[in-house]
Amino acid sequence: MAINKLDKITKLYFTYFDVAKALKITEKAAIVTCSRYVKTGFLIRLKKNIYVKKSSWNFLSNQECFEIANLLQVPSYISFTTALSYYGLTTQIQQNYFESAALKRTHMREIFEKVFNYSKIKKELYFGFERYNNFFIALPEKAILDSLYLQFLGKYKLDLSAIAMDRINIVKLEKFAKSYTRFFKKYLKKILLDRH
Repeated sequence: MAINKLDKITKLYFTYFDVAKALKITEKAAIVTCSRYVKTGFLIRLKKNIYVKKSSWNFLSNQECFEIANLLQVPSYISFTTALSYYGLTTQIQQNYFESAALKRTHMREIFEKVFNYSKIKKELYFGFERYNNFFIALPEKAILDSLYLQFLGKYKLDLSAIAMDRINIVKLEKFAKSYTRFFKKYLKKILLDRH
């Protein structure tokens, strides 16, 4: 069966160009084939001309899901409790729920029991992340600031009691906090003082 030939594709996600090459068909035929395979459930369409095999979807690692999260909304980076959990800084564990900070829009997308949640942040606050392997993720201090800032705006709830604050670089956190409003800085100072 032709679908078995897609096993030649070892990429996490791929395009109809990859399908054309694997099946040795024209690109035009590959477009039709991908559409048919999505309808029959062999492939999942992530966005225009980006597919993943349904057989591998439930076995993706968190890091692979982070990579897909970055892809679904560009630009974006993994943040909030998802990033803190990745660093082992919170006892809050999220199953199949991936949070990102994004520039364009606040949006949630569910794809076969995996939820990708994006929270829009201001352009001037879009910093404090790094590329790790194939995905972008907030540094621990920025993940906390992203979370607390949305909480300050009434759009998020961070359980600070579940955070290992003794492992956070307070100097770096305060340096990042300089980019925020004075009202938020007062809020942040109060929260940090209440922790001690």
